[in-house]
Amino acid sequence: MPSCLKDFATTRVAVAEPETTALAVAQLMRKHHVGALVVVDALEKSRPLGIVTDRDLVLALMAEGLDPEVFTAGDIMSVELVVARPEMDAMDAVQLMRTRRLRRLVLVDDEGRLVGIVTMEDILQMLTRELAGLTAGVIGARDREFEQRAR
Repeated sequence: MPSCLKDFATTRVAVAEPETTALAVAQLMRKHHVGALVVVDALEKSRPLGIVTDRDLVLALMAEGLDPEVFTAGDIMSVELVVARPEMDAMDAVQLMRTRRLRRLVLVDDEGRLVGIVTMEDILQMLTRELAGLTAGVIGARDREFEQRAR
C-alpha cells in the first residue's frame, strides 16, 4: 500500500497568481479539468499563498452576481492554506483532511515550495486499489483451500 502522499500525489499542479481575474481562474480550471487552483506568489511562482476552488467562484461571485472580470484570485482565495509534506503517511493525511474538513492538501517541500496536490478523490482511488488487491488475496486463499480439499 502506498504509505506516503508522494506515491500517488499529482505533481503537475494548476496555478494562478493573486492578480489573475476570477474569470481567468475559471477558464484555467476548465482548461486543466480541475476543481481548484493553487494561488502562488507572483515573483516566487513556486510559493503557495492560497487556493481557489470552483465552490469559491460560485459562492463568492456567481451567487452574489459579482463580475468575475473585476475580482481576482487573491480576492476570493482561501488563505488559511493547509499544507502537507510529500512524505506524510496517507492515513495521517486522511485524518488531517477529516479534522480540517478539506478536499485537498497542497504538498510543499522543506523550503515551502509547491511540489504537488492530493485530493480526496486521489485518496479514495488509492484505497479502492488497495481494497481490490486485498479482496483478490482473500478470494485466492479461498480458491486455494477449495483446491487443496478437493484432492
